[in-house]
Amino acid sequence: MAEVPPTDTVVLTTLSSPLKAPPAGHGEEYSKCFYSDADNGSYHSSDVHSLASRGSEAFSGYDTLDAAPNYDFYANTAVFGRTRKSRPSLFQLHSILEEDAIPPPLYEEANGQSNGGVGGKDSSEDEADAEPPAEPARFGWVQGVMIRCMLNIWGVILYLRLPWITAQAGIGCTWIIILLSSCITGITGLSTSAIATNGKVKGGGTYFLISRSLGPELGGSIGLIFAFANAVAVAMHTVGFAETVQSLMQENGSSMVDPINDIRIIGVITVTCLLAISLAGMEWESKAQVLFFLVIMISFANYIVGTIIPATPQKQARGFFSYRADIFAANFVPSWRGPDGSFFGMFSIFFPSATGILAGANISGDLKDPAVAIPRGTMLSIFWTTMSYLIISVTIGSCVVRDASGVLNDTMPAPTTEDCVGLACRYGWNFSECITNKTCAFGISNYYQSMSMVSGFAPLITAGIFGATLSSALACLVSAPKVFQCLCKDRLYPVIGFFGKGYGKNDEPIRGYVLTYIIAICFILIAELNTIAPIISNFFLCSYALINFSCFHASITNSPGWRPSFRFYSKWLSLLGSIVSVVIMFLLTWWAALIAIGIVLFLLGYVLYKRPSVNWGSSVQASSYNMALSYSVGMNLVDDHIKNYRPQCLVLTGPPGFRPALVDFVSTFTKNLSLMMCGNVVTGSPSPAAVEAAGSSSHVTWLNKRRIKSFYRGVVANDLRSGVQMLLQAAGLGQMRPNVLVMGYKKNWRKDRPRNTESYVGILHDAFDLQYGVCVLRMKDGLDVSRSLQAHVNPGFEIGTEPHLDNGPPPAPPGNTTLDPDALVAVPQPRTEFQSKQGKKTIDVYWLSDDGGLTLMLPYLLSRKKRWGRCKVRVFVGGDIQHVEEQKKEIMALITKFRLGFHDVVVLSDINERPQPEHVKRFEDLLGPYRLNDGHKDVGTVEQMREGCPWKISDEELERNKAKSLRQVRLNEILHDYSRDAALIILTMPVGRRGLCPSALYMAWLETLSRDLRPPVLLVRGNQENVLTFYCQ
Repeated sequence: MAEVPPTDTVVLTTLSSPLKAPPAGHGEEYSKCFYSDADNGSYHSSDVHSLASRGSEAFSGYDTLDAAPNYDFYANTAVFGRTRKSRPSLFQLHSILEEDAIPPPLYEEANGQSNGGVGGKDSSEDEADAEPPAEPARFGWVQGVMIRCMLNIWGVILYLRLPWITAQAGIGCTWIIILLSSCITGITGLSTSAIATNGKVKGGGTYFLISRSLGPELGGSIGLIFAFANAVAVAMHTVGFAETVQSLMQENGSSMVDPINDIRIIGVITVTCLLAISLAGMEWESKAQVLFFLVIMISFANYIVGTIIPATPQKQARGFFSYRADIFAANFVPSWRGPDGSFFGMFSIFFPSATGILAGANISGDLKDPAVAIPRGTMLSIFWTTMSYLIISVTIGSCVVRDASGVLNDTMPAPTTEDCVGLACRYGWNFSECITNKTCAFGISNYYQSMSMVSGFAPLITAGIFGATLSSALACLVSAPKVFQCLCKDRLYPVIGFFGKGYGKNDEPIRGYVLTYIIAICFILIAELNTIAPIISNFFLCSYALINFSCFHASITNSPGWRPSFRFYSKWLSLLGSIVSVVIMFLLTWWAALIAIGIVLFLLGYVLYKRPSVNWGSSVQASSYNMALSYSVGMNLVDDHIKNYRPQCLVLTGPPGFRPALVDFVSTFTKNLSLMMCGNVVTGSPSPAAVEAAGSSSHVTWLNKRRIKSFYRGVVANDLRSGVQMLLQAAGLGQMRPNVLVMGYKKNWRKDRPRNTESYVGILHDAFDLQYGVCVLRMKDGLDVSRSLQAHVNPGFEIGTEPHLDNGPPPAPPGNTTLDPDALVAVPQPRTEFQSKQGKKTIDVYWLSDDGGLTLMLPYLLSRKKRWGRCKVRVFVGGDIQHVEEQKKEIMALITKFRLGFHDVVVLSDINERPQPEHVKRFEDLLGPYRLNDGHKDVGTVEQMREGCPWKISDEELERNKAKSLRQVRLNEILHDYSRDAALIILTMPVGRRGLCPSALYMAWLETLSRDLRPPVLLVRGNQENVLTFYCQ
């Protein structure tokens, strides 16, 4: 082996230039340029057009094409003015450039296009000089969600119907109605928060959340219903406003036509003005909402002050006597009146006032950070509005009697209950005549404007009514087009695409505004608030039922893509909220519930029939994975999605009972989650005995006995590598096919026949060629227990005890080449360390090269299991000692976006230091028997010397890979320093280029990297495709 240069550190160089095709006839020289100048200890490229990506050195510790973890690798959009980086493909990392061949694209973009340089620097000068796009208005959680939701909840019902509902249902039942409504909306708010924080949320609000969770079938139908419900809600709140204006006109003796037509005229004029505000843009609409909020706050304060001020004779004549215990007691119990006089009749009228919780989510595309704003703003708005409803209900019920005449002459000389009907008799007022004749015009049972009468200054309550009704109408007028626009853009239904066009920097759906305006006018013409309110109750309840079911369904599928940042939710509570919403739909108006469900089923059937070409990674797709085989054929019509990625493992166990630790480990993170398939290769000709040994059901029996949820697949092949190639290409069915190859580490590779080692490394190359991720597990005591079971040993994995480095004929395999699986089942089950709880240890993840996220996905899945749940996950990355804190924040920010729950990041600032001389010497001794010692002769001479021994290492290959070899030595030192007491070490596995890294050198890397470590070591390398995402779709 070449002498190690006597330098203190290994010089590293960052490579960041674009790839260029090698000149004809210079392929070999081009491929060598990456390893030049190794004599002075440096590792760099002599060509300015190198393959490495910028930033590799800081995180991986050496100069390489391997890219360090980066936000851009997972993002679907680019930032204006900044070149977007992309991860090198596995082809570029693993294969060599052939002579006279067109090189592959350096970076594979998400849109299918490729760039010739790192990050795609082929943009034109016109693009470079282009002006940045106009930044749309974005709102925070207070202005964008909380205030908007509170204003939408504080609608017409609060001022005009809550006192009346309190009179009908009594304070006690009114509180039950309020709390029941708040429970439904609260549970829905929790579910909405969970869905909204499971990735980036775009515009479309409720429709976007449901459709991206449950898929386009249910999402599309509920999107139409919810948009329609919001359009009707515009009419409801506008009619409430018009009622107030008409009442004021009537009190002053004014009228345009008659009360009903006056409400219609005022309503049409009002909704037209609201349309003008909406068309002015979201900024003006948001400013108007803040103004309305301030007005409502002042009106609330005015109302509370009014309840404390002593009652005047005029107010007493209308039934207000300040706080009285007997009034509270009398109004605490129900007094049902009229056709709507029932609990669910009152509930159907009140419930729409609680439906404004989605006002913030409906403009999700206009929020700065929807994942933070929606949960915080929605839940706080539910809390404060619920408190306000409860306070107003109990205060109005403690101050005002149910019936009063409003006539000042109805006083009595002295309070008496003789020949006097009603509670007012105790306070010197006799309302017996109107109570008996049922002609009382005042009191909370008869006078909708009771809050104005109670308040300190009535015009402020009127202003509050105006603010509440107009703000709610304005919020619904904005929400409906936003939801409908997103639905139109998805093109799930015909014709409606016309309304999806947006205008301006905020992509305003002007056509949607006009459509909502027309629908609202149609319902305004009804001009009866108590008729409109129940119509939309069922539509909102249907939406809430599906939102809750979306959260439950996404949780119950146990998909790795379901990782909401909002943790304060329960899948069972969501299911309860969904069931309660459906039950209440039927209790309110059973025929309206049937109509709503019928519309949903009709629209659902249409989408199922049309099968739109959309793929959002919904939980329906995820749950289909766990269903029966009959559904697998249907799943072929759906493409894979990052959110639903699962590590589906083909585990090379041989007979599963031979390597129980390997089986137990993989089962830990695949059980009830993803596919696990144990693969066994029986070498020899396909004789009946060999076929029976490969396909014996006893292997499955052993797995079932051990409670391992895994498939088993055995094949017969001439040699191990050919058999594994069969499994890699043919295992699985539909989407249930392996994407990760898991193997045990070949512990005895130095004692085994070199051809077996060559076959072992060749399997890794085959897996990479077939776009598999690869995991290699090494344990201190090994994995194979076949010797202790006195059973057959697969010669491809562990055979022989003596070194066999010559080129002579291999020794004959042992005589017991057949296996008795039934006897293996009868053997007592061996216990492994992966069956025990790991306690408060650590899972140390060395994320040194970005492989798509598989290195992070596996520890995340382990940490979700009970046995590993108490272990803390530590993520180690390479870094520069001068920028430790900056690099730590960068990686921490990326991990946080993945919502993995890892909070401990360690930057290895000493990764670039030179390894200890004695460790380098040990590595050289390890390679000694495999050295060709050719003295840097020409290629032809080297190939003649290596004929029949492809595992031999030439001097040039050793020099070319010196930096990478020293890196493995240094990493082993770091592992000993940081992870000697870990429960598990997960480490990025190096990739050896085919034809440039002999199998003996590669095995020496793996041996050195994981040498003398007590914890199990899992070497992981993904296939360079994303398995993690922070997006919703």
